[in-house]
Amino acid sequence: MAENRFTAADAAFRAGRTDEGVAAMVAELERDPNAPADIYRAFLRILARRGRYALGEVWGRVATERFPRDSEFWNLLGISLRRLNRHEEALKVLNQAIKLDPKGDTALTNKGNVLNDLKRGPEAVDVFSKLVRKTPSNAELQRALGRAYWFSDIPAKAEQRLRLAVKLQPNYPDAWLDLSALVADERGEVEAVELLREAVVACPQAQKPQEALFVMLRRGRRLDEARAFLAEVLEKDPNQAWALQYMGQLLGDTDRAKALDYLRQALVLEPDNTTFKLSLAESLSRARLGNEGETMEEAYQIIRKIAGDLELDAGTLKVTGDILNRLGDFDTVDAMGDVSKQGGVLVDAGRHTGLLAQLGRVRTPEDRHVLVALHKRWGDNVLKAVAKQPIDRPKPRAPDGKIRVGFMSSDLRQHPVAYFALPLFEHYDRERFEIYCYSWFEGAEDPLQKKISDNVTAFRWRPQITDRQAAQMIADDQLDMLIELGGTTHMNKLIVMAFRPAPRQASWLGYPHSAGLTTIDDFILDPYVAPEDPSLILESPLLMPKSWIAMGELAFPERPITEGTPESRNGFLTFGTANNPYKYSKEMIRTWAQITAAVPGAKFMFVRPECGSPSFRTNMIAQFAEEGVPANRMRFVEVRGKHMPFYNEIDISLDTFPQTGGTTTCEALFMGVPVVSLVGPAVFERLSYSILTNAGLGDLCAFDVEGYKAAALKLAGDPERRAALRTGLRATLKASPLGQTEQFARDFYAMIEGAVTGKPA
Repeated sequence: MAENRFTAADAAFRAGRTDEGVAAMVAELERDPNAPADIYRAFLRILARRGRYALGEVWGRVATERFPRDSEFWNLLGISLRRLNRHEEALKVLNQAIKLDPKGDTALTNKGNVLNDLKRGPEAVDVFSKLVRKTPSNAELQRALGRAYWFSDIPAKAEQRLRLAVKLQPNYPDAWLDLSALVADERGEVEAVELLREAVVACPQAQKPQEALFVMLRRGRRLDEARAFLAEVLEKDPNQAWALQYMGQLLGDTDRAKALDYLRQALVLEPDNTTFKLSLAESLSRARLGNEGETMEEAYQIIRKIAGDLELDAGTLKVTGDILNRLGDFDTVDAMGDVSKQGGVLVDAGRHTGLLAQLGRVRTPEDRHVLVALHKRWGDNVLKAVAKQPIDRPKPRAPDGKIRVGFMSSDLRQHPVAYFALPLFEHYDRERFEIYCYSWFEGAEDPLQKKISDNVTAFRWRPQITDRQAAQMIADDQLDMLIELGGTTHMNKLIVMAFRPAPRQASWLGYPHSAGLTTIDDFILDPYVAPEDPSLILESPLLMPKSWIAMGELAFPERPITEGTPESRNGFLTFGTANNPYKYSKEMIRTWAQITAAVPGAKFMFVRPECGSPSFRTNMIAQFAEEGVPANRMRFVEVRGKHMPFYNEIDISLDTFPQTGGTTTCEALFMGVPVVSLVGPAVFERLSYSILTNAGLGDLCAFDVEGYKAAALKLAGDPERRAALRTGLRATLKASPLGQTEQFARDFYAMIEGAVTGKPA
């Protein structure tokens, strides 16, 4: 910087004091903007190198106004606009730079990069083809051309260019990453892993290829190899924070205490890393160690502190939404966007699992149809991806008079899904049916899984297997019908259904919404759960005659019911819930509070592990207080898995809405506690409607909020009926379609036989 008045800024930059230098330059240019072009040029280059793109735009515009014929100023302005994700503006500016210097390569290269950012592949191919012809040995340009072909959906040419890039420059991490990602999409993870092993050797000092290798091993379900690789990295350098963080994520389902230790170590090394903080918060929220309320509270406080630093991407939305919902911070969740906005972010990133939490946020008819469209959008993206790697189709098996049915779920163990599915494995005609089960569960076998395994024809338990490998295994079993039981809930493999490993496919039980894949033909429902509006599901409804579930004896063993109602023992009535807070909403909490307030002296009881969190209690107390219910009329019981005895202290269970209970509704009724439910149009709003109607309690179902409150208050004022239900409801359940497990199994398999053969049952 030639002029004396810029000497202080120049000295600061040379000493590495960027902020000081920038401040000095800005002060001088604001005092007198008539500096020579070289001063502006040097300053804009510094801003670009140091990532100060917002300032780069400001002073780039000043420079282009002062020196409108200088192409470099337009180019530097274009770089800043690109980095600010203002791509269309960047293209206009770069086109001006190219117009001023048509023979130069720099602005043209930057224009090509913007086109690649926008995935306008054919236009980018035109740009980089010209540049590559001039300098074919330039690895960066070969990589850029490869990306352009990729975005043009010409994978063979893309791979050719990317392989040339790493040949020209073997220590080029970004080219290796693009090549491995392309190969993974086109041919699967196995070949991509080998490429990344080459990249790690070729770029020994680069972190990105090591991270990518771990991620690809995990994506390919090669979890033992992934763990061994991280252990090798950490043995060489225990202070590799990224490896500590990934090890913590990897161990989450098998050793939560050790996982948390790794995540905390990573944060000690990089205390300002928001990604690490988010990972720790997620792991804490999933921990079932010691005082769960304390770990949930820690997770919540982490989220509150970093909320302002987080971008609203899919990973952030999934983790923060789950934690905020569980602790009743609904306003913060709503501030992140409505169902359409949040769901769109999740779907576009392939994070189908996050859609479950969106069910409870439905408010309008439009929201319901948006959810259907979002699920289908995810499914269509998956179908497009798996079409590149089809499975082999075995020859049809010789007919033997038997129907072969597969059930796919990682919850065929001590889990509510297994509780309801168990009758189908205990009571099936072995002369007419063969039953195959498929589980990807990563934990140890428990007694219920063993019981199911012993009862069925085959139990394929394969934790470390890819979606495609799983689909091929199922196809090789030559099923007549495959039924998935879990959607994309934890450790399930819904994507398997996209490969269509069976000629007929259905969803049932574990996910109360259409999964989104058009390769799923049927949704197993009953006349009550099935929506009246057919556009609210994507599949054809396959209807059970009475109830779509039955309460297996093993899942609902005899438990003591305390004599008399809680009201008769305590002198006041107790409303309550054991439902998961991910189903809660502000309107629902307000309605519960209004019902409680309307019954003199009544109390409300939460039976949840979240009750140990001070923030959960504070949020619930505050919302009840708005409706006139003081804290001394609220009770919080912190418990997980041992909640059943507490139904002896609840007079009436108030169901969640719009997403209703399922397992919790059955549990409450089994303990003699009546449930009041609000029925809505969609499947997830009708689960309790089916249960209550089949149990002979259809009058406890309402179809609007006022009716819901009226039903609750009417029941509150009928102590004789509640006393009768307390002693007689369990026997009623056992005699109802919910308790007739053998008949349920006969109806289920008759329905399957009709669907497979095309003959009415």
